[in-house]
Amino acid sequence: MMLLAIHPGIAQGWKQYPYAPEGSQIVFPSDEGRHPDTSIEWWYTAGHLTGDSTGTAYSFMLTYFYYPALGYDGFRILNVANEATGEFFAETLPLQYDIMAQDSLNIHANTSGDTIEYWVNKTDDNGQMIPFEYSVYAESDNNTLALDYESIKPPLILGDDGYFQQGASSYTYYYSLTESTVRGILRFNTISEPVTGTAWVDRQYGTFNPLTEEDYEWFFIQLSNDMDINIYNLFTPDRTLPDTSTYKHMSVFVDSATQYTTHDFTMERLAYNYMPDSAMCYSSKWRLTASDENIDLIITVNHNNTEVQLPFRFFEGSTHVEGTARGEQVTGIGFAELLHAYEKPELAITYPSGEAWTSNRAIAWETLNPDEGRPLLYNLEFSTDGKNTFALLADNLTDPYYYWDDPAIEPGSETWFRITGHSIDSTLIGSTVSSAPSIYDPNLTALDEHTLVENRENKVLIFPNPADDQVFLELNEKHTYSVFQLMDLAGRARRVGEIQGNNKIMINVEDLAPGLYFLRLKSKETYTTSKLLVR
Repeated sequence: MMLLAIHPGIAQGWKQYPYAPEGSQIVFPSDEGRHPDTSIEWWYTAGHLTGDSTGTAYSFMLTYFYYPALGYDGFRILNVANEATGEFFAETLPLQYDIMAQDSLNIHANTSGDTIEYWVNKTDDNGQMIPFEYSVYAESDNNTLALDYESIKPPLILGDDGYFQQGASSYTYYYSLTESTVRGILRFNTISEPVTGTAWVDRQYGTFNPLTEEDYEWFFIQLSNDMDINIYNLFTPDRTLPDTSTYKHMSVFVDSATQYTTHDFTMERLAYNYMPDSAMCYSSKWRLTASDENIDLIITVNHNNTEVQLPFRFFEGSTHVEGTARGEQVTGIGFAELLHAYEKPELAITYPSGEAWTSNRAIAWETLNPDEGRPLLYNLEFSTDGKNTFALLADNLTDPYYYWDDPAIEPGSETWFRITGHSIDSTLIGSTVSSAPSIYDPNLTALDEHTLVENRENKVLIFPNPADDQVFLELNEKHTYSVFQLMDLAGRARRVGEIQGNNKIMINVEDLAPGLYFLRLKSKETYTTSKLLVR
């Protein structure tokens, strides 16, 4: 983390063009304009408005993308919601840019109709640009925005200098105007009235493309103690959340004179929500904690239906915030943009799996579609009457295994197990039952179990186990496995590789944290999972 302090003289004089924040690669007004050397860029604004006539609270989001495709220069997204009723309208339109200035913010967009939309720097009576003040006009069938902006804080420069690597292979230039006073006219469906409020502006340009690259959850927060926060949390394609600056970053305006960027924070997901058509499920509540500035906030979406469906489906909606920051109680408002959707957990029981079983070995299972943003709790049940009834063994387990000490069932009993995994709020639930009954044998020894494994057609030997720095897999000549995955208890893939007919494979584990891991071998037809202990 690097604190950027704005000198008092600069703090008083930042509303001037040209303006180059100290240590930044971004210069105003030129970087408010188009960057022809970048593959994609966008101009984003969202905010909260109040109707002067009705007193109705509204939220809105407007974004212009420069991304040539299908004969168009890009597209525009416009959303407006009635915060009291939750009524929501969204529209995405392809467009041509009649004007796209490179030296300032001067966008004139033709939406293929009779309407010309614009987002421009305001000018004074002499035709000179007024620094960090804008006029915006956009219109859809249900909504019209005609707003004037006046920024009241200097730009928040993300990544400390405005440039950073984002995701696995992309870069972005990025700044935010975290607070602007807004006034103008809003038409919402059949009602048109003067409005006032506050807004946020985001500018990104580079190679990171939200249409094609990593999914993410993004937030802006405006707190009652004058702090503003910008948060990005990216997911890998296999749904992990790397703890690195390229996949997570938080930029904070501590006050109008101090800002910093860090990736040392935690986002805990507390609730999930399906869209009205049940096709997509997104997070709906988070806990943000960070030691810097003693941040501990609960972020909650205001409505459960503010989803945009073009150019792809994602959630975009207002939030409210409460908690503590800098040692004091705070409240806040903001927005969430959610490109990462969640699935119901798919589970598989790995032991027992149709053979004799003993309580000396843990009942174990795995999640076939792990997601680090969806930690699971597990309920374990068993049946000895042919799956007619199930009795609860344990609930709200956090580990994917359970030792059943002294089972109160008769030796030789055919036993079925059922595992149910659920999110913390039970919105996302998945369940599976043993594919075949297993015979309970309290006298089964470790040697007997080893023999059972050795006699399987697709046998797998893992040694040494426990392992310190290397582990070897030895497969018999009949194996059909093509891929191996070494998973931690959270379901994250820590090692992945191809087998390609090899009968003996070495896996380096010396940099893995000590603990229990699961080794999964997969083929087109089947898979098998074994436990590995790393010391």
